[in-house]
Amino acid sequence: MGSFNPANVSLPYSHYIGGESFDSGTKMAVLRPSDGQAYADVALADLDLVDRAVDNAWQAYKQSDWAKKSPRDRAKAMLRWADLIVADKENLAPLEALGSTRPIAAVKQWDIPFCAEGIRFFAEYADKLGGEVIPTDHGHLGMTITEPYGVIGAIAPWNFPLVMASWKIAPAMAAGNAVVLKPSEMTPFSVVRLAELAIAAGIPAGIFNVIQGDGKVGDALCRHPLISKVTFTGSTKTGALIMSACAQSGTKPVTLELGGKSPQLVFDDVKDLDKVAQRIAAAITTNSGQVCVAGSRLLVQEGIAEQLVSRITERFDDMVAGPTWQTSSTLSPIISSRELARIEGVVQGAIKQGGELLTGGQSVAVDGANSFYKPTILQQVDMSMDVVREEIFGPVLCVETFATDEDALQLASHPSYGLSAGVHTADLNRAMRMVRELEAGTVWVNRYGRSWDFAIPTGGFKSSGIGKDLGRYAYEANQKTKSVLIDLGA
Repeated sequence: MGSFNPANVSLPYSHYIGGESFDSGTKMAVLRPSDGQAYADVALADLDLVDRAVDNAWQAYKQSDWAKKSPRDRAKAMLRWADLIVADKENLAPLEALGSTRPIAAVKQWDIPFCAEGIRFFAEYADKLGGEVIPTDHGHLGMTITEPYGVIGAIAPWNFPLVMASWKIAPAMAAGNAVVLKPSEMTPFSVVRLAELAIAAGIPAGIFNVIQGDGKVGDALCRHPLISKVTFTGSTKTGALIMSACAQSGTKPVTLELGGKSPQLVFDDVKDLDKVAQRIAAAITTNSGQVCVAGSRLLVQEGIAEQLVSRITERFDDMVAGPTWQTSSTLSPIISSRELARIEGVVQGAIKQGGELLTGGQSVAVDGANSFYKPTILQQVDMSMDVVREEIFGPVLCVETFATDEDALQLASHPSYGLSAGVHTADLNRAMRMVRELEAGTVWVNRYGRSWDFAIPTGGFKSSGIGKDLGRYAYEANQKTKSVLIDLGA
């Protein structure tokens, strides 16, 4: 898993439509998060190019055999695609790490294998889920038939470019749809390579198209009349705009994984405080907290709070800030100087309101590049403060203490978010009560973070989203159901 020279990475063209890569549109400089340096220009699509991409996908959906071929053959093509992704790791990993916040070691060890395995998982659903025969009276035959929607519009975030793209495209394509993907304009290139590998695997041209652009392009994609469904991961504010655009242009369905402000509840019966400290630290420092499910609120029982926070601080001190192209780097850069300034502002605002800074609270310069933020712990905070209430998307952990289970549940409740939560306890009864009572789409017990169990769906409650990524639910959400009733007596 060696380091690489960023100057030696070969970049693909901006757009990929109908099996061809090309540049077209106004150019925008793309910056490396690690040092803020421009390393490429990306061509932003205009409305005509959005039309071209969607029309091409529609024609591919109608004219190729992708939707109508044997589901097993569709699965085989996607399995070949996953194998090619893994085989291309030495090319794909530097491309992903260069322009994102993902360190090269993490990309090779986790992102690329996770992306490929997700594609394999959904490929296997292609010939295993479908309609059913419905019980009716003896003279009738009732059934349901599942069909693809047609063309899915997918909008992926910048924090895990390959992984988040695979969550969108894999279930949609396995179900027989074509996909037009718009990645973040801040991390544009690795998914283009993903599309090139799809063609090499034998997936028909046009079934997976990629266009680059900002929010205007995303809005046009949502409103396009040939887009039958939209899937998006990102902020709650943008998710609301996407819902509005889809409602105004045909009430098309949406799957939205949105913001979070996830609590971690630690009770004083935990057996190994060191393990819990490691878990808590990883939950807020992975990708420098730029994760929708980041465990950003630590709620700890009073008797063990001081010990636990001390041990978390030790883990924070072990983090190594460095550019994503160095294997020694374990603390990711913040995606942009604008986001770094926003994080600093929220933390300083909390201190002015009476919050106590225990560690961190400042940016970190590496090789002259002020692109990193030191893992931070704040206490003496509450829900009235932005630092507790709002999603920060940075390595900032807010600590509150509780005395009883009821106190813990009250603190855990958030007025708008309900994406995920963690519970750390040795008491099974307490754990199951917390699982029942917490308002979160995912609850982890004595762990924090997703596993390789792709069968477990993910998605939020309240303003944290609609629908599910991963699992059977994600596959089924990419098909429409037709009801059939046959009169046998006729």
